[in-house]
Amino acid sequence: MVNKRELFDAFDGFSQNLMVTLADVEAMKKQVQGLVEENTVLRIENTKLRDRLSQVEHETVHKTLKQGKEHLESIYDEGFHICNLFYGQRRENDEECMFCRELLDRK
Repeated sequence: MVNKRELFDAFDGFSQNLMVTLADVEAMKKQVQGLVEENTVLRIENTKLRDRLSQVEHETVHKTLKQGKEHLESIYDEGFHICNLFYGQRRENDEECMFCRELLDRK
């Protein structure tokens, strides 16, 4: 038969091991919770940055297109064709060209 003292000591050792294990599990739980919170913050920040980048890219493309159209308008206003049929040729008597106008009126 097992000695009562040995049995008590075994239970006491087992209890201490459980306490150490519980402390380790709690520490890991806190660490995982911190990582989950950090991950959530980073995901939100990443989404906001992607949205801002998309907005900046859209503004840049829109600005570039607007500048190109303004450049074509100035060439046309100076009396030159901007259409692919007569590009660079002077418009006679500054008459309107339906092909050039079609390019300028595009959105």
